[in-house]
Amino acid sequence: MPVPPGLIDDAVAATREVLGGLIDADWSVPAGDVDWSCARVAAHIADDLFSYAGQIIGGRLDGYLPIEAVVPDDATPEDRLDCIEFCAALLRLAALDTPATARAGHPRGVSDPGGFVAMGAVECVVHTYDIARGLGVDWRPPAGVCAVVLDRLFPGAPAGDPVDVLLYSAGRLPLGDRPRLTSWGWDSTVR
Repeated sequence: MPVPPGLIDDAVAATREVLGGLIDADWSVPAGDVDWSCARVAAHIADDLFSYAGQIIGGRLDGYLPIEAVVPDDATPEDRLDCIEFCAALLRLAALDTPATARAGHPRGVSDPGGFVAMGAVECVVHTYDIARGLGVDWRPPAGVCAVVLDRLFPGAPAGDPVDVLLYSAGRLPLGDRPRLTSWGWDSTVR
């Protein structure tokens, strides 16, 4: 199933919805079980989205373009969410403006624009889950986003509720009798 470029908009809207209400919280705390602070994880999301847009446009097959988005340490939570939205828009526009036949490198396999959009959506919703947990909020990513990224990036994922399966596949939760994964990754190759 092709990944629509607008999937990243759905992911970021969910991020803004939950985290926008938490901008007055202390984002220096760890993001769930991640070693980084909520603030650093939010900056990481923005940089990933920016980098994925750069990969699509640059078309480099042998690694990443040597460029990154840097969110200053003194950026507010609101600033960080704005940066995520901006970088998501770049990713969407890059995917819309690049032929579906274009390819670019990623450590998990050479991918197409839809694959990079799916990777961006995973980074967005999984790390939003981490940040929300770190800020004391029980949040679940949108099932529709999870279903699309599971189909595109996790071909061997078990059956089940797409939210639970994505969080399991990303090493965040156990799933039924399956213990929480300590090592995980997606398959970004074009299928």
